[in-house]
Amino acid sequence: MPTANDTPVQVHPTAEPYFGGTGRVGVLFCHGFTGSPWSLLEWAKTTEAAGYRVSLPRLPGHGTNWQEMNLTGWQDWYCTVERAFDELRAECDQVFIAGLSMGGSLALRLAEKRGDEVSGLILVNPAVLSYLKDQIAPFAQYVIASVPAIGSDIAEPGRDEHAYPRTPVKAAASMMKMWMEVRACLDLVACPLLLFRSAVDHVVPDSSKDFILAHVSSEEITERVLPRSFHVATMDYDREQIFTESLEFLAKHAIAD
Repeated sequence: MPTANDTPVQVHPTAEPYFGGTGRVGVLFCHGFTGSPWSLLEWAKTTEAAGYRVSLPRLPGHGTNWQEMNLTGWQDWYCTVERAFDELRAECDQVFIAGLSMGGSLALRLAEKRGDEVSGLILVNPAVLSYLKDQIAPFAQYVIASVPAIGSDIAEPGRDEHAYPRTPVKAAASMMKMWMEVRACLDLVACPLLLFRSAVDHVVPDSSKDFILAHVSSEEITERVLPRSFHVATMDYDREQIFTESLEFLAKHAIAD
């Protein structure tokens, strides 16, 4: 007989994954920690409208509640994006990866593991390091379940990322373990890289971007500063710049038929 524990966790309507397009060039979108596909949906749809096949999965534990997220870890999130990557690879001649925040570290991990299969990376405020105040998570996870939220760091009024109202500490500690793995292998990243960095970011420090750029092996690196946006720049004042320059990057590196 069903019990309360058998009841599936409800996914928020804004957190549904998105898949579209029929192009021979695919783009995998990876959303951030405690966020959901909502933060990248406009970007993905703009990319689809330009003729690309897009995949925007929902990471396990996201888009439901922070308590469920504490039951997941970085291996779960990585397996989800790798599976989506393989699905695109089966349908496309080329696959690019775009990521926001923790989605950027997942994108980097995929590029480290999959090498030449990744045609290029587009990263927005990618996270591989944190502010000092956030580095207590590996220790705090044994004492507290959650802390105040980090989501919806957006300069433009009236825009909401629909992230969790609390940050799950055990999940945050797992994310930091992933960052260690990513940082250790950044030299394996050799594909073209387009990196957007907000001038003001209350979630991820500049040192994260600096570490990435200092350690990847990519011969082509393009860095762009977003002067008016906070962390969730894909929903902020400079989002059109991200969309436009991303399409230019894709067009430049897509192999002509």
